Amino acid sequence: MGTLTIAAAQFAPVDDPAANLETVRTAAADAAARGAALLVTPEYSSYFSADIDDRFVAAAQSLDGPFVSGLRDIARDTGVALIIGIAETTDAETTDAATPAGPTRFRNTLVAVLPTGELAAIYRKVHLYDAFGSRESDRIESGDPEQLPVFEFEGLRIGLETCYDLRFPEVTRRLAAPEHGAADVVVLPAEWVRGPGKEHHWRTLLTARAIENTVWVVGVGQTPPIGIGASVVLDPSGVAVASAGSAPGTLVATVDTAVTEAVRQVNPSLALRRYDVALRARPGGAARH
Repeated sequence: MGTLTIAAAQFAPVDDPAANLETVRTAAADAAARGAALLVTPEYSSYFSADIDDRFVAAAQSLDGPFVSGLRDIARDTGVALIIGIAETTDAETTDAATPAGPTRFRNTLVAVLPTGELAAIYRKVHLYDAFGSRESDRIESGDPEQLPVFEFEGLRIGLETCYDLRFPEVTRRLAAPEHGAADVVVLPAEWVRGPGKEHHWRTLLTARAIENTVWVVGVGQTPPIGIGASVVLDPSGVAVASAGSAPGTLVATVDTAVTEAVRQVNPSLALRRYDVALRARPGGAARH
């Protein structure tokens, strides 16, 4: 059993990676001052604009580029671990002779950085947001569904997923199930787009993932004008122990696995399961490989 104090910083990233890095630096210093060991920020914290287009592709950086290098410096300077959403480069090139050569896609990636500056985990978003009028797959390369992004920090196991992944319950189940990821807490950075009913979807789905897996869940959203904010930390029975509105800011809460054990004594749903999670073919029936 153990505890981990987590800070969730919600803000609206801009189309300037250097400015976003300074926002993360300020949030990390605030998290350290408030006793947090881990800071989580939203999806696309390195770069964001309303349209996912060629500018996004051009702004993407490699894992050894200046943004992630800056994150490693921030983690070392503040002594706080980081989980940050970035736009990562990919090697995908155009094959259309009429189109100028160069990358045409990027990866929607989470990086987990330890206080030593070491990268503890990398997760590339699997479920792309081809819904509600958006088409991330036009510019983003989907991650390998065999990824199991769970890492250990201060005695707890932390699982990673991103935004639209939340709508697929098997993602969290695989992270939390003892025969797979055995995560104590699932962290979900997001850019949950505003719209009719979207705030209700966000909180309902996060709460369901916590309850059905008896696991801590941390959802961290971008703030308006595009996102809804509404970051929250939920305990394994789905109770919010800390939550935010739509304004930029940082909330802090402590994850306690003693609470998890108590909930699982009463509701042993993970132990009573009769089904497992399995990979399936891509939509349309094509094999994944």
